[in-house]
Amino acid sequence: MNNFTPRAQQVLALARKEADRFNHSYVGTEHLLLGLIKLGQGVAVNVLERMGLELEAVRMEVEKEVGSGPPQKSSGNIPYTPRVKKVLALANKEAKALNHSYVGTEHLLLGLLREGEGVAARVLKRLDVDIQR
Repeated sequence: MNNFTPRAQQVLALARKEADRFNHSYVGTEHLLLGLIKLGQGVAVNVLERMGLELEAVRMEVEKEVGSGPPQKSSGNIPYTPRVKKVLALANKEAKALNHSYVGTEHLLLGLLREGEGVAARVLKRLDVDIQR
């Protein structure tokens, strides 16, 4: 992940914070999407806004879908789910396909959409976000 832009790295850190906020013992695609939204800037956010989405509405959809887990002590290093690892691999692949030497927030968004099955992909589909747009 050393080729991730500072913003993409911030998204990953924010995703962990979101997982912690929900008392989840894992970082899932939903947390990654919440991290993108929380960052509030970058290519991915610009794309979502240009599609006419309100970030707050996206956040509310995700939160409606996941809910909080039981209170627990944070162990600090919350692991990524296999699905998030797949999203990160897809983001890398997208960057390479575009001849980019870095992975930015836009590649993370593409990875979430390409993965197609996680909470984030379901929420984005429900909000009419698709890769072709």
